[in-house]
Amino acid sequence: MFKAFKYRKNKDKKPKKGIYLLPNVLTLCGLFCGFFAIMAAINGNYLHAAWAIIIANIFDGLDGWVARLTNTTTRFGIELDSLSDLVAFGVAPAIMMYKWSLMYFGQIGWAAAFLYIACGALRLARFNVQTGQINTKAFRGMPIPGAATVLCSIVIFYYEFWEGIPEKSIFLLSIVILLSLLMVSTLKYHGIKEIDFKERKPFWFLIVFVIILFILLVHPSTAIFIFAISYLFWGIIENIYLFFRKRQLKKTEQEASS
Repeated sequence: MFKAFKYRKNKDKKPKKGIYLLPNVLTLCGLFCGFFAIMAAINGNYLHAAWAIIIANIFDGLDGWVARLTNTTTRFGIELDSLSDLVAFGVAPAIMMYKWSLMYFGQIGWAAAFLYIACGALRLARFNVQTGQINTKAFRGMPIPGAATVLCSIVIFYYEFWEGIPEKSIFLLSIVILLSLLMVSTLKYHGIKEIDFKERKPFWFLIVFVIILFILLVHPSTAIFIFAISYLFWGIIENIYLFFRKRQLKKTEQEASS
């Protein structure tokens, strides 16, 4: 009887209201950076827009890390994070690239910009649906923050050596379309969350971190460009290698069974 009363009491208990402040504030900071990037791009301040998106990337990493560290991960926070990502890494880079270079292509330019936003939205929706269903920490398809970082690194690197707005460039149009397709692809891409900071790591991990930090401090614009482009092509090269390796193993198994 006491157990039944206790069960009824717990059942009638209303769920706790409210949200966790710290991770959601960090998410909103990333959303603000995305909004600032949109306004800067509209006003022609493309370098400021690119750096704002890079800073949004930092907040995007911090909010998830803080939520996991403090055990404050909620469904509300996940949905807010996705909406923030779509603005900061989907809409903002698309507007920045359209105003900076794609507008010279007319309808093809704005179609490429919309393709980037649409593929980014599909990438986020697929990620939310697959969360908890796939037992791997690797990303399926290029993460939308990574795609946005590639575009921003190109803008930042350009203004390091040149001024003004670039002329009609097939390369910039192609890179936007390529990143759009990579986001909705099934290619395997890695992320920082694969590294477990609670476990012991070899000493060279710390050396690599110091070298990366040194390069970023000495020449941040060039370093961001090199790291972003390396991340882009490393994923493509790794997946090509895995494809042929899997094909070779399958061929070997067939020869062994025959």
